[in-house]
This record gives sequence, structure tokens and C-alpha cells, in this order.
Amino acid sequence: MNKVPSSSPEPTAADPSADAPEKPGDSYVQSFARGLAVIRAFNADRPEQTLTDVASVTGLTRAGARRILLTLQTLGYVEADGRLFRLTPKILDLGFAYLTSMPFWNLAEPVMEELVGQVHESCSAAVLDRTEIVYVLRVPTHKIMTINLSIGSRLPAYCTSMGRVLLSALDDATLDATLGASPIYAHTPRTVTDRDALKKVIAQVRAQGWALVDQELEGGLISLSAPIRNRSGRVIAAMNISGNAQRNSAKQMVKEFLPPLQQAAQRVSEMVARRG
Repeated sequence: MNKVPSSSPEPTAADPSADAPEKPGDSYVQSFARGLAVIRAFNADRPEQTLTDVASVTGLTRAGARRILLTLQTLGYVEADGRLFRLTPKILDLGFAYLTSMPFWNLAEPVMEELVGQVHESCSAAVLDRTEIVYVLRVPTHKIMTINLSIGSRLPAYCTSMGRVLLSALDDATLDATLGASPIYAHTPRTVTDRDALKKVIAQVRAQGWALVDQELEGGLISLSAPIRNRSGRVIAAMNISGNAQRNSAKQMVKEFLPPLQQAAQRVSEMVARRG
């Protein structure tokens, strides 16, 4: 598999509210929302598109799509090869502006590398974006997933250990709304799909301060996660260790890997607190 599936439907310019739950009246800039929709129209399945393709995906008219594409081309975010348009590497500036603004971006990576050297399993960090987690750091070791993960990859929050840690930090009303908006289905026979059962699992995560997911996202994949907190104690990210069920059982992972994972997450939290 060459891309990470997103559980969220793609927003279209015809429905720009897909990225804005509430349209804030006159302050809402529809043309900007349409520009973002055009950028998001390009992905691993559609790296190159014609004007007609972009208009179809976004719900824009050809004239509207053309204006936005030419604007992005002038700014250097899009290039054209004949009739085909594609994003340029400059588009990464938008993502890295977010990453470099995060207080734990350059603090967590050396801690995670040290943790990987200690446990010899992959380590990642992610933040919550509505119903999904977004990977912001990753230190891989063994190839244990069929899904290729990298910075910016998205996975559903409800069936991932980092997602459950992040969901556990939400208040009850926000959690209900998030689970209600999540397209929940069974990735494996082990996946918890009942929303009431998920709320109980998340409540347990909230009480114990860490999460374990045993082959709910993918068969053979076990993941253990702990929270990263800011100075006020608010959970701002989650850190995980991922392992193969053939090497370690879930019980073994908790026994061997939970203490060093929690120590690493606490170290990063303390560094974030000192900085901010």
C-alpha cells in the first residue's frame, strides 16, 4: 500500500464548510477556502491533474479552478506540464510552518531516537485533527505495517493508541461529537466499533494515562502510547511505540516498553514546560 487512507471525506469547494464546522459569517473568505480545496485535490492517487480534473474534484467551475491554479502557479506552489498541473516542493513550506511552530518539534526527536535505541521498536508522535491523528514525528526501525507512514500521514483516532490518548483529553461533549463524526468500521476482527464501548475504553485510557491497541488497526500491529503535555498540563500530542505481535505480546509490551515510553514522554513534556 503506497498511501495512508484518510477516514475523512474530501472537502470540496462546493462545500467549503467541510473544513470549517461553523461558517463565521462575513469573516469567512470563500475564495481562500476554495484555494485550499484545490491544493487538497492533489494526493497520492492524483499527483497530476488537468484543469477539468481539478474542477471536478473540488466542485469548482473550470474558470474558478483555472484562476486558483494560475495564482498558485504564480506563487510557486503549482507547476504545469502541458495540460497537467502538479504541486511543487514549495507546498511543504505550509506544513513545515506548522511543525516548526510546535514547541516539541525539535525537543522530542532526540528523545524518541534514544527511546528507539533502547527498545528497538518504532516510535512516533502525533496530534489530533478532528477525527484523525496526524503524524508529526517518526523514528522507524522494523517495517511492521503495510501502510507507509511519514510526517503528515493520517490515521483514524478511534482505533489507534495515539488517537485514544488524544481523545481521552477531550471533554465528554467534544468526545461525543468527535466519535459521532468518525466513520467507524472494523479494520480487523479486533477493532472496537461500538461507540459506547469506545467511550468506555477511552475512559480507561483517561484514568490510567496511557493506551494500548492490540491489532485493531492492522493484524500483527500492537501500539502503546503516552501523552505529551504542555506547561499547563494540557495534552498537546501523543508518543507511541509500535511493535509486531510475533515478537512481543501486548502484555510483554506493556511490561517492557511502557515505563521507558512514559519516561520519554515525561522528558519531552518537561522540556516543553521549560520552553513555554
